[in-house]
Amino acid sequence: MASSSDPKVLHRVIRFISGLAVSSFFTEVRVIGGENVPKDGPIIVTATHHNMMLDPVILSVGFPHRRILNYWSKASLFVNPIMRYILFSSGNIPVDRKSKDRQALFKGTFDALSKGEAVALFPEGTSYTEPRIMQVKDGAAWAALEFSKWLKDHPDVDAQAVTIIPTSIVYTDKTKYRSGVIMEFGRPISVKDYEEQFFSTEEGAPRAAVKRLTRAIENELMGTSINAPDWDTLYTARMARDLLWEGGKSIKLDEFVVISQTLVDLFSTPDLTANFKSVKRHLLGYYSLLQSSHLTNSVLSSLPLSESLNPNTPTTIPGRLLTLLILIRDSISALFQLPFFFLPLIVHLPVYAMGRFGAKLVEDEEETQAQNKVAFGLISLLLIYSASFFFLWALFWYTPTGALLSAFLVYLFAVYHIKMIDSNYERAKRFIATWRILVGVWTPKRWDLSMAALSQYTTPKMPPENPWIDRPQTPVQGEATATRPDANGPLNSGKGNRSARRPPSRRLVRHVLKARVEAVNALASFFDQLEREGGDKRVDSSLHLARLFGHVTDGESSEGAEKGWRYSKEVVGFLRQRGAKIPTLGNEVINGAWAALSSEGEGYTTSEERDERVWVT
Repeated sequence: MASSSDPKVLHRVIRFISGLAVSSFFTEVRVIGGENVPKDGPIIVTATHHNMMLDPVILSVGFPHRRILNYWSKASLFVNPIMRYILFSSGNIPVDRKSKDRQALFKGTFDALSKGEAVALFPEGTSYTEPRIMQVKDGAAWAALEFSKWLKDHPDVDAQAVTIIPTSIVYTDKTKYRSGVIMEFGRPISVKDYEEQFFSTEEGAPRAAVKRLTRAIENELMGTSINAPDWDTLYTARMARDLLWEGGKSIKLDEFVVISQTLVDLFSTPDLTANFKSVKRHLLGYYSLLQSSHLTNSVLSSLPLSESLNPNTPTTIPGRLLTLLILIRDSISALFQLPFFFLPLIVHLPVYAMGRFGAKLVEDEEETQAQNKVAFGLISLLLIYSASFFFLWALFWYTPTGALLSAFLVYLFAVYHIKMIDSNYERAKRFIATWRILVGVWTPKRWDLSMAALSQYTTPKMPPENPWIDRPQTPVQGEATATRPDANGPLNSGKGNRSARRPPSRRLVRHVLKARVEAVNALASFFDQLEREGGDKRVDSSLHLARLFGHVTDGESSEGAEKGWRYSKEVVGFLRQRGAKIPTLGNEVINGAWAALSSEGEGYTTSEERDERVWVT
């Protein structure tokens, strides 16, 4: 069926501007599974929704074949003729939410689908920040099956059956500037497999068909996204990933989701090793201290802090002279690059400042921060580029040729800024980190936070609960309990589990460096125990990964449901094949490795093992 003749001019303009904003904020939008999206014909795209307005922006900008997407909007907005044109032209279709008749409710959807167009929905119902997909509602399934019923009742309409395209949008760090995005399209779902039950006159059959279709959508979304049973497990997996791939961007975006989910599964398996709880505690402590000190492991790993360390030293802190030399070296390096980046930096300072201000307005709403950064930054950018255009045009005496030349120069300047920002942004972060380490190391040790005061910064801050999520009354399979035995307060305590005002980073630096050493040491001990036990231990696995790389047991659990698992040796081999530098217990230290013995010696069984150092293979 040919698509609508409506050119949707506003949608194309908005998509173009949004594309500029997306390329400015994110380093890359990687599309996976684009072959699952048909070039034409009616489709319903069901996408995850964890980053507010950026989700439809990413979806529209990166959608395969440049297909126009239509989003649901309230039918009452379409009453005014001018507003109606604007909404339709920008890619919106009416939904009469007050109607109890589903054929009337989805009339705008049917009109679009009957013309072979694409409709995009967010079946979770709201944007939220949680460690896993919390809910998938039935709206998309109802719309798809009701369209099949509509086609059956209108045999004169020349239209194809609708296909559902499950889509996961995963951010490497959804609030951070110059992070990456993965948009993966799952296997298409044909509604024909559900039509017979939906058309049945048996009581409850249509609703049962809708529930089956919703579960199919949810399973596809779960298989292409990252899902952890609780925040502690997700944060532990993130920290382990950052330590195993210290380059920051060394993980291929094509493998980011499957690697992250493998680590989540690994740390979701209780009592996998004797030191399992201790390992999680060290990784969580280091993760939390990085949050509080505004440092990152990727930046710390790029600093040549020490090549060999004394295992008898209780805390492995780089010397003052070494940190000063690093600062001088990075300063000189920055000075060589600064002349090339100085002008773009000065011009774009208002953009950075406004983006930061926008994020501060929603500091406790993680899913809204990036949206505000992009929106505030884009408004500032449009003002700056417009002023630059008119300034250049004035230099060319407001001639038509001057207008074209001015627009081209502004475009080149924008491209130049984007090209220059990545290397200079990383260099700036490293310079700031070096400065903080220098100040922290040179500061008298008595100024460090005491262990009692430090305790509140060794437990990661949890995002507040979203009130619009339908939470199960009982924990889902594999989900952790609602409270931490080692924390003050509930798991999702939001603001309450940490002081609103963070201490100066200089008071945390020594603690961060020590925590990093102990986290690497704990991770080395964890993998060492896994391998010493022969690698035949069963690691709980997500079903989709178990089907690909492991095993699935049917009905063996007490609940009688399918359970997936993988051998620990397979998991370790899987990580190594994808570039993980797994720390290993050994008797020597490779040059450049910055990791050493834990001062507490946790995770080791003998004094001889405590005397061994950690090195990276």
